[in-house]
Amino acid sequence: MRQLKRLLRPLKDPRASNVRHDLVEIIVIALAATLAGAKNCTEFEFFGKGREELLRQFLQLRYGIPSHDTFSNVFRALDPKGLEAVLRKFSKSFGVKGVVSIDGKALRGAFARGRQATPLHMVNVWAAGTRMALAQRKAPNRNEVAGVLEVLALLDLDGALVTADALHCRPDIAQAIRDRNGHYVLAIKSNRGRLFKAAKALLDTARKPARASQPKASAHGRIERRQAVVAPAPDLAKQYAFPAIAAVGRIDSWRSSTGKTAKHTARYFLASRLLPAKKLLEAVRAHWSIENNLHWVLDVLFDEDACRSRRDHAPENLAVIRKLAINALQATPGPARTSHKMLQARWNNDFLLTVLAHMR
Repeated sequence: MRQLKRLLRPLKDPRASNVRHDLVEIIVIALAATLAGAKNCTEFEFFGKGREELLRQFLQLRYGIPSHDTFSNVFRALDPKGLEAVLRKFSKSFGVKGVVSIDGKALRGAFARGRQATPLHMVNVWAAGTRMALAQRKAPNRNEVAGVLEVLALLDLDGALVTADALHCRPDIAQAIRDRNGHYVLAIKSNRGRLFKAAKALLDTARKPARASQPKASAHGRIERRQAVVAPAPDLAKQYAFPAIAAVGRIDSWRSSTGKTAKHTARYFLASRLLPAKKLLEAVRAHWSIENNLHWVLDVLFDEDACRSRRDHAPENLAVIRKLAINALQATPGPARTSHKMLQARWNNDFLLTVLAHMR
């Protein structure tokens, strides 16, 4: 547990000097409780009182288990940038390789009274290869583009392939990715005007473009077939003032439900390096793991959208705690499913200690 405490020790305590409960101990209890399925500050207190004997094996707890009010006050006051830096440091120890996905997600329960339509909006960064959350940032005034630019400035992408949806197909984001030593695959739609038309025309007229296809796949009553085409685009970057465009790609997909005619969809992409067509297929498919392996897990297993913590910094800090829990579970050998690891952490003290020991 020394490594976990060392990881958290740089955090600055926002409280007065005469407080009773240690900041690191409060965060460790909250993290352990989240691993075991606790979803709010009241449940953190219940968990602590139920597992006090276990917690005393590695925490002093001079004044016992903090109350739910103490948990709430700490997470409301704690600088979320400091706790998010802990998330980045932990995930960085596993390396940033392969596809890195960026996408926004609303914390649907984190809204002030009368403002249900405008909940807090977060930008999440996800490593598809390690299946870990790399970073998060609150979108200023729900401006997801500004949030992406802020979070990119924190990362060392070191050759990773960054994917994002068409909202982020912008010169400033492309440049920010390249400035952080990454490459990009950005979806592009018709709202990009002349650049989209030029990319589409280049693919339509390319001689012997790289091609790859995936065999038919069947899941959830749907049958899908996909094919990728990639062509070099050496002149688009200069012509349209869009940094580092090296290639354009298109993925055609045919999807049908049982007994129905297949529906064709074409999606277009800009890339900062000339990718094999097979690699484009893999990168675009990997992008969606941020929805399936992060956002879905946050909503279904951690009940993130139902969390009503909404004051001050509490929503951001609790979002980081949930991502730390996901990363710790992913780093720990055990059952394949995250839900089963959470059950193990809830029922098996030894497994819970093992998960916490993987925090470094």
